[in-house]
Amino acid sequence: MTPGSNLPLTAVRVAVDVTAPVRLDVSGLLLAADGKVRSDDDFVFYNQPAGPGVTHSAAAGGGGDTITVDTAAVPDGIEKVVVTASLDAAGATFAGTEPTGTVRNADDGSVIATFTPPQLGSETALVVVEIYRRAGAWKVRAVGQGYANGLAGIATDFGVSVEEPAAPAAAPQAPAAPATAPAGQWSPPTGAPAPVAPPPVAAPPAPPAAPAPGSGKINLDKGRVSLQKNQTVSLVKGGRPLLSSVTMGLGWEPAFRGKSIDLDASVIAYGPDRKKVDNCFFGKLMILGGAIQHSGDNLTGEGAGDDEAITVHLGGIPPEVTGLVFVVNSFSGQKFSDVAKAYCRLVDAQSGEELVRFDLTHAEPRTGVMMAKLIRQFSGEWEMTALGEFVDARTVRGMVKPGGQAL
Repeated sequence: MTPGSNLPLTAVRVAVDVTAPVRLDVSGLLLAADGKVRSDDDFVFYNQPAGPGVTHSAAAGGGGDTITVDTAAVPDGIEKVVVTASLDAAGATFAGTEPTGTVRNADDGSVIATFTPPQLGSETALVVVEIYRRAGAWKVRAVGQGYANGLAGIATDFGVSVEEPAAPAAAPQAPAAPATAPAGQWSPPTGAPAPVAPPPVAAPPAPPAAPAPGSGKINLDKGRVSLQKNQTVSLVKGGRPLLSSVTMGLGWEPAFRGKSIDLDASVIAYGPDRKKVDNCFFGKLMILGGAIQHSGDNLTGEGAGDDEAITVHLGGIPPEVTGLVFVVNSFSGQKFSDVAKAYCRLVDAQSGEELVRFDLTHAEPRTGVMMAKLIRQFSGEWEMTALGEFVDARTVRGMVKPGGQAL
């Protein structure tokens, strides 16, 4: 299988083996429709080896762990089971290591599919595959999404609360910590730098009103978000991912009166391997079966409001697309130093409510700029990050490589 591809399951009980030249810790998370676990019972790993319809087992001799999914026993409220892998050795990354997920019929051992995630580097954990429901049937999808913060990063992303333990009391007779975490609690693999263990899953704390300059991430609960370069907002409102139609409006004005400037707004769709799936621009106004639509070309930049707009039906983006990069180019060769008030804004396509805005506060004498990116998280939500990165490219074709690098 390749990243993003899927196959129907030909067995009711399937086993997913994850093997590598090094020791891995393999886990399974049962996710509801909101992309989160319902409770800590839905996190199946070496220290809690059984959950509803899902079990964990370690291979003899440390050859690799297995997550077995009995699809007939998975509760109705569970939409997918994700199988993850993290490195056992402290400080190790997947650079130079190629883990392979093998999906088998759990009853007769026959192989249904195999998948080796490509281009791994600094990742310390990854989602290998997911077993999911679609129209009443079960399927398997190759994922290969990496995380730089280990199994704790995956657990947190899917709703398992992972906290640092309190500092031990300085008492001479302090009791020793248990060697094994109680059932229902998560503890790190052997060799991890600091033990952590979650309490039962709880609602996340209220987000801050705004991120600190240059970093941070918030959601849409407190209304419109104004981003600065490199800041990120989760497209989540009221605890639910935003999956409706949104419009990315892009606008600009000439820096000098009486001088028109022709800029072109486009969006490039990428798969999990950062390779282009398709792009939407003035010469191709609809892609991905209508999930992304372009408003058409504006030749001057004159007039109030958005100069060009790209509507994205988030719920209709096919699963093989995991990232969108919104770019603006100067086809005529004029530089962005001739542009004033360039911005992008994300608008609810139905209500017209502005959700997120990013104003470009400086310009460079170059012909292309990456304004923002939307990244699909494997919890189901999308995140928008302001980029503001300038490049020398007059067409969307020239933006494909730098756009992939920006994901």
